[in-house]
Amino acid sequence: MTPESLHPYARLTPDTLLDAVESVGLRADGRLQALNSYENRVWQVWIEDAGPLVAKFYRPGRWSDAQILEEHAFSAELAEAEIPVVAPLVFDGHTLFTHGGFRFALFPRRGGRSPELDDPKVLEWIGRFIGRIHARGTTRRFEHRPALDIASFGAAPRDWIAAHQCVPSDLLDSWNTTVAHALAGVQRCYDRAGGIASQRIHGDCHSSNILWTDAGPHFVDFDDARSGPAIQDLWMLLSGERESQQRQLCDLLAGYEDFADLDRRELHLIEALRTLRLLHYAAWIASRWDDPAFPAAFPWFATPRWWQDQILALREQIALMDEGPLVV
Repeated sequence: MTPESLHPYARLTPDTLLDAVESVGLRADGRLQALNSYENRVWQVWIEDAGPLVAKFYRPGRWSDAQILEEHAFSAELAEAEIPVVAPLVFDGHTLFTHGGFRFALFPRRGGRSPELDDPKVLEWIGRFIGRIHARGTTRRFEHRPALDIASFGAAPRDWIAAHQCVPSDLLDSWNTTVAHALAGVQRCYDRAGGIASQRIHGDCHSSNILWTDAGPHFVDFDDARSGPAIQDLWMLLSGERESQQRQLCDLLAGYEDFADLDRRELHLIEALRTLRLLHYAAWIASRWDDPAFPAAFPWFATPRWWQDQILALREQIALMDEGPLVV
């Protein structure tokens, strides 16, 4: 049997997809367009006598129903507060459905372009809405969604990679030593920050999950919504040298702090969170390698060169974590 026939998504045929959409009472006209997504499968589906919708089929085994519904509830809460997020559609009081062994949700189609993150006004505008998201995020807590912390984004990926022998043997000692030093650096950053509050956050707030229109930004894909530090939803919008990042963060905070206060101690976590993301990313690709979409999209992952580059990136992070935080 081929990997394609073994992977669960091999059963998500166009007929299955269309039947799933029609199971909630809609009439699809047969047109489909795959959208860019690796963790889940996401399609634009045209509906008779209506505009197209977006159908999201959740990766089997990743989230529980309770975790998915908590994500949906958070998105709906934000939308009800007139924050521009794309929340799932409701049919007969439900947002999560099952068909053909797959769980799925339907969303309104919202177009847009990538935001111009070199524009201070754009960053300020985005910052205002992230501030509003976080202001709502503090009003209650997730009960089922996981936390973003050293254990889940650092220790767990390290252990998964070790258990599945992902690293080339000639690089293993270097990898293990570097990861150990990196996680020690992450812990020092958390120790310097002290007791940081954890709240409901988007969790994966990079530029691809922000669509820009003439009316401003709207936020999509709350699939990684978690409990975590507020700075997690800000640092991924920073790029370039330290001076550029400081300027970008100031622009974001100019809008953000109209609605929410950022504990400046969280600035100690920026490079620590960047380090944890590197480790999580490596384990994420490795753990999805049985999905045919991943070898096709990330062919360089299985090469020694990629692991060498990761070791170098982690060493750079070790040095950056020992520098002082950004000043804003």
